Amino acid sequence: MAAAVALAVLAGAALVVHLHLSGRQELRARLTDRVTALLERASPAEHHEHGHEFGPDAGRVVCAVDVFGTDPADAGTVAEVTWVYAHHMCAITGPGAGWSVSVRASGPIAVRLGTPDRVRVPQSGAGYPERVRELIPERYHDEAFGGFGDEDAIEAARERFVRATR
Repeated sequence: MAAAVALAVLAGAALVVHLHLSGRQELRARLTDRVTALLERASPAEHHEHGHEFGPDAGRVVCAVDVFGTDPADAGTVAEVTWVYAHHMCAITGPGAGWSVSVRASGPIAVRLGTPDRVRVPQSGAGYPERVRELIPERYHDEAFGGFGDEDAIEAARERFVRATR
């Protein structure tokens, strides 16, 4: 009897952990989709406002996003999220630009969700690491300085890029 009760408690705990992780994955996927759409809706000129220079012949913006954090950190729904912290990689289509030679920008970003959503990108150049630390909360610094963790997102962006240049 005691073993059955212990097994039931253990199974219940495992279910709670599974549901929590599934919920976090679903939230991350929704935030990834929202930030990707936000970045891809921006014109090359708007990307310039974010510190990216793509040139006068820039075409369509194609991005990959890898969310690594939120504020509040324990948010369970998109409605609860005020800030999204992510790695991004955006490429610009243009005349004769193939994926391998496309102009790209990448790195950590912070996106304030609201009306309207706002993208903040640390300015490149001297002092870049300090600007990243100012933009991204300390609890996410390891992730901010880490690599892009979602290779599937980059592959999906590459496929959209190729379709956009046909």
